[in-house]
Amino acid sequence: MTTYDLVRAKAEAAHRAAAQLAVTSTVIKNKALLAMAAALEAEVHAILAANALDMEAGRANNMKESMLDRLALTAERIDGMAEGLRQVSRLEDPVGNVLDGRSLPNGLTVTKVRVPLGVIGIIYEARPNVTADAIGLCLKSGNAVVLKGGSEALHSNTAIAEVLSKAAEAAGIPVGSVQFIDSSDRQAVTDLIKMNGLVDVVIPRGGAGLIQAVVQNATVPVIETGIGVCHTYVDAGADYAIARAIAINAKVQRPAVCNAMETLLVHEDAAAEFLPQMLAEFFETGVTIIGCEKTQAFDKRIQAATEADWGTEYGDLRLSVKIVSGLEAALAHIAQYGTKHSECIVTRDYEHARLFQQRVDAAAVYVNASTRFTDGFEFGFGAEIGISTQKLHARGPMALPELTSTKYLISGDGQIRG
Repeated sequence: MTTYDLVRAKAEAAHRAAAQLAVTSTVIKNKALLAMAAALEAEVHAILAANALDMEAGRANNMKESMLDRLALTAERIDGMAEGLRQVSRLEDPVGNVLDGRSLPNGLTVTKVRVPLGVIGIIYEARPNVTADAIGLCLKSGNAVVLKGGSEALHSNTAIAEVLSKAAEAAGIPVGSVQFIDSSDRQAVTDLIKMNGLVDVVIPRGGAGLIQAVVQNATVPVIETGIGVCHTYVDAGADYAIARAIAINAKVQRPAVCNAMETLLVHEDAAAEFLPQMLAEFFETGVTIIGCEKTQAFDKRIQAATEADWGTEYGDLRLSVKIVSGLEAALAHIAQYGTKHSECIVTRDYEHARLFQQRVDAAAVYVNASTRFTDGFEFGFGAEIGISTQKLHARGPMALPELTSTKYLISGDGQIRG
């Protein structure tokens, strides 16, 4: 079987299942989600054994530590995946929700309701937890799903998908609703994003190269999840202890994720008081600082920033630092180099906070809180299918409502148009 035949067979199976899944009851979907969570916990040793094979291969191939962190599974992370599925089971089912309704002068009634998108293709890299999140959210929202994970996580993703699909089908989910493309051939991605008529939408999750390749080559509609060049701006007169805690959390807690801070902007009037201790804390936690000339003056260990650095998503323990003249300069820098993902201001000035939230063009804009909260789980959505940085259809963490479309239901008693 060629790669194209494999992908098409999976897409066709998902397409057949989608029609049944769209009308599957909330009771069955919730029962399946709980069964899936229990199955993950029951099969934790098998999943960890599969992940160990991927981790061994990753180290042999000199995979970066930040990528190994994304790839790694632990019993705790698997417990987190299971809890995510349970949270999704407790959320309201969006399918069938009435969004609008009216009666027309001619007697027709028009009702707008939520319906599933149909078949969703998910293309992602070394994040095995995406497998569980995607399957759970797609099934709850009535969508069949075709998953294509990165070859570096093939064993992990295959194990998770098999466990979850078996548990879901045993609980009453239509057979074929969950499809995993167990091929390391990159051609599979090219084939999946051109399965018009079988796949309704594709969502890429990963680095800039993967996302742009999908956006530029897909003929199936794409919901773009963007990279995160996220900024924290420390205003003059801010609570500097709070600012340091936020900055450390945003950069260090998990540097490989898209909502981690990549650039710290500091008001020039705050630099002398704020930066010395801030830089010391970064160095103590293993962060490499890449800074502007004014920042370099604070410590000889700071590397000189290039123009390219300001627009780079490092995904590791590197951080760009720039001293700016004030709020307007910070806003201009974010507008030029940001990726419309997550941005933060730390300030005591209410007017500055208001202006920052009004003028920054991003999916999530924070005042006095870490950008690390841009996450479906943290927002109370149970999980997310990705964080959209585009403006059409969905923006920000995409959970259940964002995985639906709408349908108009019209009822009459014999009306015809004159």
